[in-house]
Amino acid sequence: MTAVRTSAPAGAPKPGLRERKKLKTRLAIRDATYRLIREQGYEATTVEQIAEAAEVSPSTVFRYFPTKEDIVLTDEFDPFLEEQLRARPADEPIVESLRLVLRRAVSFGFAEEPEVSRLRTKLMTEVPAVRSRMLESMSVTGGILCRVIAERTGRDAGDLEVRAFSMGLIGALTETAAYWAERDHEDDLPTLVDRTLDMLVTGFAGPAKT
Repeated sequence: MTAVRTSAPAGAPKPGLRERKKLKTRLAIRDATYRLIREQGYEATTVEQIAEAAEVSPSTVFRYFPTKEDIVLTDEFDPFLEEQLRARPADEPIVESLRLVLRRAVSFGFAEEPEVSRLRTKLMTEVPAVRSRMLESMSVTGGILCRVIAERTGRDAGDLEVRAFSMGLIGALTETAAYWAERDHEDDLPTLVDRTLDMLVTGFAGPAKT
């Protein structure tokens, strides 16, 4: 939903030299991409330019990211989401677990890289190719939610209710990010996430908020 820095979580074992080199290359490609996009726009930015700016070959770029859209969209949100949800107390209502974890994710991502978060959501909203690729990747995040929600509620991950809630939440969060970008990122994103969860749970329970 927002960019989460591609780095090892706190407390995780220190990665080896090979993993650190891979991470350094991924970050170089990613940072070069955002820098070029800010300077000249998404469409004008080519993989060849990205490779030159990151000091790697175009084939290396494609080895790490299959498409240019993947450079924009790839982050650590899915692993973070699953790890943090599984760490919550088993008797905590799943909606409250989701609220806490999602607020933490978006707050951390924005605090770490506010300009990247703004640019990323703007591209997700304005560039059809980025939005299309994002929609393709939603099934992965939805599958993670299905598994965790099923475990917490004692249901099967394939149950209609589990699938409907999980994918409904993913779609709602996507629209939350779009709403945030369309309003020039003036709103507080964690507050928007709260509003989204409230609406999914209670429906349209009151007058419209501005």
